[in-house]
Amino acid sequence: MEVVRTVWTRFFDRTATQSYARSSSRIFLILTLPALLLHTAFFAYPVVMGFFFSLTDWDGISKKYNIIGFANYLEILKDKRFLDSLLFSFKYTLLAVVLKMAIALALALLLSGNVKFRNFMRSVFFFPAVLSLITIGLIFNQIYYEILPKAGEALGIEWLSVNILGSAKTAIYGLIITNVWHGVAVPMIIFLAGLTSVPKDLHEAARIDGATGLQRFFSITLPFLIPMLNVNLVVTIKGGLTVFESIVALTDGGPGTSTESIAFLIYRHGLNEFKFGYATAESIYIFLLIAFISFIQLKWLNKKEVGQL
Repeated sequence: MEVVRTVWTRFFDRTATQSYARSSSRIFLILTLPALLLHTAFFAYPVVMGFFFSLTDWDGISKKYNIIGFANYLEILKDKRFLDSLLFSFKYTLLAVVLKMAIALALALLLSGNVKFRNFMRSVFFFPAVLSLITIGLIFNQIYYEILPKAGEALGIEWLSVNILGSAKTAIYGLIITNVWHGVAVPMIIFLAGLTSVPKDLHEAARIDGATGLQRFFSITLPFLIPMLNVNLVVTIKGGLTVFESIVALTDGGPGTSTESIAFLIYRHGLNEFKFGYATAESIYIFLLIAFISFIQLKWLNKKEVGQL
């Protein structure tokens, strides 16, 4: 009887466990289904259809189009306008990444210490992030076109009296200043969150051993900030290579095509010149480029995290 009772109990226990597992799986599926449907409708489906249209000569309006294979992709590689915009986007991204990371990290280190009005200063530096880049671009547009030139003339400063956006050589720096002023806030907050994970006892031990502030920063603080640096770099590089709003508000791609970024060129090809298939192929190239850069960057920086060899 004892054997029968044991087998009977185990059978019901196993049946109950399997029933619970099936019930949990159904609940999990039901809860994730809305997100899965939204992801499919607004990401997976557009990506698949975008790749399909990149293989056509569709103008974005008519119902008829021809499948031309990879002709768009081959033509892009010979397009000087595309290559020039790619070069501009790389230059812009490099400047934006260096300045944003340096300023954001410096502000985070400053505001993580015992400074007066620390919370107020954090709010002040974060304020630009709540404004849209179009709004900020329009404000800086007036600053560059009206305020600074008049101030330069009144003070007798020749270089200040010239509109920075009026020259093909300097327009990129006007865009960088605007974008950095807007884009430093979020990386700063992420770095501030990361600084709370740095053990204070390690700093104290290093200070007792005679390590300088710079040595403590590179040997202790920076390795603990690698995960935050990873996030900030991915977001900043992606934002730099796809910069659009500030160009629309400040330069419209000018003077000439000197500030025509990849994203702005795709916009012009697709919506202004009705080369939708061609523009979609350009966007696929940029998607692959950003994915490749992000993969290399994450792979390299992950090796430098604390605990990694």
